[in-house]
Amino acid sequence: MEVLDTSIANVALDHISGGLSITTDQATWVLTSYLVANAIVIPISGWLSDAIGRKRYFLLSIALFTLASLLCGLAPNIGTLVVARVLQGIGGGGLAPVEQSILADTFPPEKRGMAFAAFAIVVVVGPVLGPTLGGYIVEYSSWHWVFLINVPVGIAAWFAVETFVDEPAQVKKDRDERFKNGLTIDYVGVALVALGLGFLELTFDRGEREDWFASGFIVMSAIIAAVSLVSLVIWELNHKDPVIDLKLMKNRNFALTIGVMGVTGMILFGTTQLIPQMLQQVLGYSSLDAGLALTAGGLATLVMVPFAGRLSGLIDVRLLLFPALLVQAFALWNMSHLTADIAFSDAAFARLFQAMALPFLFVPINAIAYVGLKQTQTAQASSLLNVSRNLGGTIGICFAQTQLAGGLQRHQSELTQTLNPLDPNYNDWMQKAAGAFAGQGDPSTTPLAVLYSQMQRQATMLAFLDVFRAMMVVVLVVAPLVLFMRSGKTGSAPSGGMH
Repeated sequence: MEVLDTSIANVALDHISGGLSITTDQATWVLTSYLVANAIVIPISGWLSDAIGRKRYFLLSIALFTLASLLCGLAPNIGTLVVARVLQGIGGGGLAPVEQSILADTFPPEKRGMAFAAFAIVVVVGPVLGPTLGGYIVEYSSWHWVFLINVPVGIAAWFAVETFVDEPAQVKKDRDERFKNGLTIDYVGVALVALGLGFLELTFDRGEREDWFASGFIVMSAIIAAVSLVSLVIWELNHKDPVIDLKLMKNRNFALTIGVMGVTGMILFGTTQLIPQMLQQVLGYSSLDAGLALTAGGLATLVMVPFAGRLSGLIDVRLLLFPALLVQAFALWNMSHLTADIAFSDAAFARLFQAMALPFLFVPINAIAYVGLKQTQTAQASSLLNVSRNLGGTIGICFAQTQLAGGLQRHQSELTQTLNPLDPNYNDWMQKAAGAFAGQGDPSTTPLAVLYSQMQRQATMLAFLDVFRAMMVVVLVVAPLVLFMRSGKTGSAPSGGMH
C-alpha cells in the first residue's frame, strides 16, 4: 500500500484539482505533504518500533494509514486532503522498515534471499503499477478511489499481522531492559530529523516549481535542511540512546549497501517517471497509455524475483550485485539511443530489459545489508535502508527534472542556430512545405510553425537522452563499491574482501 501510494496519486492531480476547484500547483501539495511526512517518519521508525514494540507499532501504522486513506477519499476540500495525506505519510513511514526488520529476524541468513524477494516485488512493482492503476481508476471511476482502494486492503493487513506476526524474544528482552534502565527519549534528535529531512524533501520536491535558488523559500528551506542534518549527525553520534543509530555505518557492508541502495532508488524512481513523461511529451501518449509501457517491466520483475531470491541464498551476492549494476548501466545506455520516432514496443522493451535486472539489485542489497548485524539492530538498519532508497528516488527525480529543463533550453538554442534563412536547403524545405499545405487547403498551418514544432519535439527528446546518459555515468561510478564489500554469501559469516 505505502509503496503504491508514492506514485498512484500522481496521475490523479488534474482530476483532484478539477474536483476541488483548485489550481494544479495547489494540488501538488497532495504529493508534497505525503512525501515530507513520510521522509520524517521513516528514519525514526526503527527507534519507535524498538520503543513501542515492533508488532504494536506495525499495527498502529497500518491503522493510521488505513484511516487516513479513508479521510483522503472523503476529503471535501484541499485543506482536509493535505492534512489527511500528512497522516497517511506518518502511518506509511512505519510500514516498510518494520516489514523489513520482521523478515530479517524471522528468516535465517540462508533463507533471507527468498524472503526479501517477496519484499522486492512490492518495492519494484509498486511504483511501476501505481501510475497505471491510478490512470485506470480516474479514467473509469473518480479520484476518490485512488485513496479508498487502500481501505479494504488495510483492514485485511491489520488482521493478518495481528494473527500471524510475532515479535522476537530477543527484541522483547532488549526493550524490557532499556525501559528498566530508563529509556531516554531523544527529543533533540527527533526535532533535527523532522527539520533536516522534512525541509530536504521540501527543497527537492518544490525546487523545480519554485525556480530553485531564485526563490527565497527554497534558499531558506535548503539552509534549514543543511544545518539540521549536520547538527543531527553530531548529536546522534554522541547521544546515549539515539533516535537514529549512525554507528551502524561502522559496518563496512552496511555503509556500502546504503550507497548502492540510494543509486538503485534513483534508477527505479527516476526511470519510472522519465519513460512515461517522454512518451507523453514526445509522442503524445495519454497518461494511461504511457503508464502501460512500464507494465512489461513490472511483469519481467515478477518473473525474475524468485530467481534472484534463490540465487541470493546460494552464492556470494556480490556476484549478483556487480553484474546487475552493469546491466542497469547498459540499459540506460540503450535508452539514451532511442529516437523521437520510437514505437510503443521499443519503449516497452527498453523498460523490460532494465526491469529484468532490478530484482538482482534489491534482493542482494537487502540480503547482504544485515550480515554481521545483531538482531536488536535490524529495526534501525531497515529504517536507514528505506531512507536511502526513498532519498535516492527523490534525488533521482529532482536531478532528472532539472537536467531536462536545462537540456531542453540548450538543445533548443543549438537547433535554432541551424535554421539559417540563407541556407538553400532551408529555403527549399520551406517552399515545398508551403506548397503542400496550400494543396491540402490548409492555409492556417504555416511551414514555420510546423518547423518549430518539430524542433521543439527533437530538443525534448535530446534532453531525455542526456538524462539517461547522466544516470548511466552515476551507476558506473557507484558499481565498484560492490568490490569493497565483505563476503556476501548470506549463509556464511562475514569475511575478507572480494576474491
